[in-house]
Amino acid sequence: MAPRDEADTMLRRIARGYGSAPSWRDWLVTEMCRQPVAVTQAVRDLLVEQPEQYASTEAHRAALAWVADRLDEHLPRRYALTADLPPSELARRLLVVLAPLAPDYFYWQGPACAEIGDLLVAQPPEDRVELSREFLRYLDAGSGQPPIPALTTLLGRLVEAGGAVDVPALFTWYGRQVAGGVPGADALLVAEFAAGRPWPLALAAVRREAVMFGANHVTALPAAEPLWPTVNPGEPWADRLIADVEALPEDRRAAWHALFTHATGATQARPSDRWRQTGAALVAEVGEADFADRTIGWLALVGKPRSTPLHLGLDDGDHNQGFDPYNATALRGMVWLLADRPPSPAIVRLLGAMAETALRKVPGIGPRSPKLANAAVYALSRLDDPGAVGELARLCARVTHKGTLKEVEKALNARAAALGVSRDEVDELAIPSYGLEDVGRRAEKLGTTVAEVRVTGIEASLHWHNAAGRPVKSPPAEVRREHAEALTELKASVKEIGKMLTAQRDRLDRMVLSRREWRYAAWRERYLDHPLVGTLARRLIWTVDGTACCWAEDAMRTVDGAVLDCPAEATVELWHPIGQPVPAVLAWREFLERHGITQPFKQAHRETYPRTDAEGATGTYSNRFAAHIVRQHQFHALAAVRGWRSVLRMMVDDVYPPPTRELPEWGLRAEFWVAGAGDDYESDANESGAYLRLATDQVRFYPIDAPQHQAHASGGEYEQWLGADQQPTAPLPLESVPALVFSEVMRDVDLFVGVASVGNDPTWSDGGPGGRFREYWASYSFGELSATAQTRRDLLTRLLPRLAIAERCEIAGRFLRVRGDLRTYKIHLGSGNILMEPQDEYLCIVPDRSAPSGTDGLFLPFEGDRTLALVLSKAILLAGDTRITDRTIVRQIRP
Repeated sequence: MAPRDEADTMLRRIARGYGSAPSWRDWLVTEMCRQPVAVTQAVRDLLVEQPEQYASTEAHRAALAWVADRLDEHLPRRYALTADLPPSELARRLLVVLAPLAPDYFYWQGPACAEIGDLLVAQPPEDRVELSREFLRYLDAGSGQPPIPALTTLLGRLVEAGGAVDVPALFTWYGRQVAGGVPGADALLVAEFAAGRPWPLALAAVRREAVMFGANHVTALPAAEPLWPTVNPGEPWADRLIADVEALPEDRRAAWHALFTHATGATQARPSDRWRQTGAALVAEVGEADFADRTIGWLALVGKPRSTPLHLGLDDGDHNQGFDPYNATALRGMVWLLADRPPSPAIVRLLGAMAETALRKVPGIGPRSPKLANAAVYALSRLDDPGAVGELARLCARVTHKGTLKEVEKALNARAAALGVSRDEVDELAIPSYGLEDVGRRAEKLGTTVAEVRVTGIEASLHWHNAAGRPVKSPPAEVRREHAEALTELKASVKEIGKMLTAQRDRLDRMVLSRREWRYAAWRERYLDHPLVGTLARRLIWTVDGTACCWAEDAMRTVDGAVLDCPAEATVELWHPIGQPVPAVLAWREFLERHGITQPFKQAHRETYPRTDAEGATGTYSNRFAAHIVRQHQFHALAAVRGWRSVLRMMVDDVYPPPTRELPEWGLRAEFWVAGAGDDYESDANESGAYLRLATDQVRFYPIDAPQHQAHASGGEYEQWLGADQQPTAPLPLESVPALVFSEVMRDVDLFVGVASVGNDPTWSDGGPGGRFREYWASYSFGELSATAQTRRDLLTRLLPRLAIAERCEIAGRFLRVRGDLRTYKIHLGSGNILMEPQDEYLCIVPDRSAPSGTDGLFLPFEGDRTLALVLSKAILLAGDTRITDRTIVRQIRP
């Protein structure tokens, strides 16, 4: 076959999408070097024809366009590679051909690679050095892009051919890469270290390469006696560790080096007995106290921004926000070593924070290091300390990563079995007091100054009083100088109290469905009078032997204010408004206002969801929250917090289960059917291929052991996946689902839609990508109120008379109507979006997260309604519209 016909045939096959990616890329590179004329003409002809079947994928289309762009303006043989070219010209021609290759695979192989590599290796040594310098200059200039595998492979040929490369340029560039990917670089690096020329940052990149791509990519690094530094520099904790150890005498450095070498061997899920014994001996060598003090200081810096930023890797992940994968193993080893040390509050705090830091998500990567989070949970489980159990209980309420949550649950269940109590009792008994003496208060004298910790809502704050008892804004110099350790402990306790209060609030909120009961004496000790949990329990309504009551004026009181006699053996339960007469619920709301009680979550004002006539007609499913468009990642995060299991849907040809919530106390499983929304990869998926939005559908209930459902990512019917011994199971009639369960599940779904709906986004007035969701946005933004929005409207009706702008505001159906000096505005009570009278023009105001809340200084009977704060802040702003200075708002409201 003639070259012209061969080129034409191959290009047509490429355009149709036939063949593997490496084969067609090799062919393009080879033929561009051999026969530019034939390739150019073939590409021109193909692009002129433009048959649809030739453009089967955007990638092939782009490849052809690239060939045309590169060759169109050049005469034959312009890019032909010959041995007599000077290094700079040879490099230039190669770069023009190779630079646009996409980094779809790590090592470039094939005929073109071998031929071009042989040509480069045949150059004189000084020319090879110049070639390497040109390649590296190009790679360094493109630091905002991933390294090109073709170039790194050719660099490897130069390195392996005798090291005739610019070594400083190579390893300087290498040290800024996630993984350099240059074959033979590890052997050259070891030789440099042996010659007394260390390149620590380049060593770090080679180590990362071994972890990320397998040991077969890196074979020259010594395993038994790793090069110093034993941990990779570039992260603040590791930099501090390296600097501290290098400042020690030589014999002390050797002991620490041996310990770190042992830590880097923590590659299993759990340490073996032998590993722990060796670790104990190495810790004894450096000193127990010194190990604990130094390690706590180093590991407290984990998660801080990298001190040496990395360039983009071959994947889409932001590795500057993640953990160095080599260091993550060393950290796991250090955490395991802490597990066998005497427990202390500092170690417990560190391990809890480590678990949360390791689970923080990074774009394109996911959680930073679940294996490190699991190691921290393991270490907490081994510490024989009540504070460690309390930290596990806090993590149980905060962690949403399935694998780590499973480890936390396992640790708490094991502790419950060891103590011979129920798991619920372990959660209650493990809650620390953080030194609080009275409910929500701690006072400690430091010299002549008194430090006071106060709990307000779900936050703690530190206050100071001088010797005369007068408040001062900050601790005096005497305290900072003579009581530095106690001051550090106090500040750490304040932070921990805030974290624990949030976790306990969420636990109490989820307890609504737990069917939990207590004897009054035990409940009073664990809840009402507990120094920490009491700040929450005293703001909730309980039932004692069936009588509803709440703490007020130093006693448990009924709704009419009478003190309730509570026998020690009386049964206590958490009160819920479902099934309660409306006058009784309203009476409790008035009680909260009368006594100035702000509940930690909605209880007296909790939305209830009785079954509707439409749900009675459908029988086995609810369409109440169907046909909404929600942001998938926000929905996914909310679902995890509320105890639902949800899998991120990718825009791929695969099936997924629906989001589910298991209710073991009731033997039920709730399902919320959803599907990916949209089919345009560019506008409907993120860089990782996950759908940006979901379309919602039915809510159903099944027995908890019923077969799981699955449906295609993009939609279609859900079908049950049957195991070997399973039979199809029909959905339960909604009338058979207990009213409390139905109401709470529907409340969760209302929350998902109310928070994650694209209708809440004020910038979506154009309907988003292509305007496809314009009608949905308009109907949701200004449509009928959900149960949550109706509760908000009822509360605003009571709050308006207390506002300074009361005379300018009124409730008008679905809106808060606000009269400004320039216009009159209607703020929707569900979405918070705004229309302007008289023509209902849309007003876009993007919330300023840093601005003061519209509820500051205003009594609210519950915490956590962000939309209420948004509505009030917009109302206050618009009531004084002549004072608005934001030009983007002024342009919209002035005629």
